[in-house]
Amino acid sequence: MTVVSDTTPLIGLASIKRFELLQQLFGEIYIPQTVYNEAVVTRHDEGGAKKEVSEASWIKTVSVKDKLAVKVLLDELDVGEAETIILAGELAEDWVLMDEKKGRRKLAELGIQKIGTVGILLKAKKMGLLQEIQSDLFKLREKGFSISQPVIDAVLERVGEK
Repeated sequence: MTVVSDTTPLIGLASIKRFELLQQLFGEIYIPQTVYNEAVVTRHDEGGAKKEVSEASWIKTVSVKDKLAVKVLLDELDVGEAETIILAGELAEDWVLMDEKKGRRKLAELGIQKIGTVGILLKAKKMGLLQEIQSDLFKLREKGFSISQPVIDAVLERVGEK
């Protein structure tokens, strides 16, 4: 399985101490250089993401080849999202990990499967890797993730925690 990740799921899962779920669910994950820079070089250490991303041998940093395609997407997306989407196409990905709405819309337009941080927690619960996810959802929201109460309620109902 080939998986490409944007920055937000890496930071989100690291911030709630669930970073290991990425390897457990997906094995190897590819990230573009910009995502590595966003998570490791230019950020304050938000929840340990800097250490987690830089030390994870199963995260592979790859340079995007088609710089022109990235430039075209910059009209709609930030550079991390644009590089993630282009890298996903270059690697013939199975999944893209992304939370931002604009990026997810572009992935849908391109027919690329996507999953966000909440979806990763949901998948981990369904696979028996987590006993419950309610506390993780609330921790994400405390860390600044925009998750509405109706979304939390729907997710918790879906996994039998409500």
